[in-house]
Amino acid sequence: MLTLGHQCIILEMKSTGKDEALKELADTIHASCRDVDPAMLLTVLQEREQVGSTGVGNGVAIPHAKVPGLDHPVLCFGRSSAGISFEAIDNRPVHLFVQILSPTGRPDEYLRSLARISRLLKKEANRRFLMQATDKEQILALFNSPQE
Repeated sequence: MLTLGHQCIILEMKSTGKDEALKELADTIHASCRDVDPAMLLTVLQEREQVGSTGVGNGVAIPHAKVPGLDHPVLCFGRSSAGISFEAIDNRPVHLFVQILSPTGRPDEYLRSLARISRLLKKEANRRFLMQATDKEQILALFNSPQE
């Protein structure tokens, strides 16, 4: 099961641009998964963004990639009150970021993770809750609760 860890939550991102946001999320994941090279991770994420922006609209981006050497899926959450230009499909700034990293060779798990996070963030009440959450525990409770 895909879970979000306390150390992989950024309550207020410092980034102001797309590449900077991807790096901030990658660095946060590296702090808890030391075996993943942050430079390689950033490259994989940037390559994925070249295929098409993972800014899905409604102030949400779900950067995701399959990462060589990773042995389990990893989730990272970041929030930007100011919003970050991320070339989202609706051309609006992104406030909520959920980065999903999956091991290569496990496409079913990858797609299930992506679908679960997409369903969670599709609900306006969940997006509003995440924007108003005052601590990591509230965010953890939403992401780690059984869905639907």
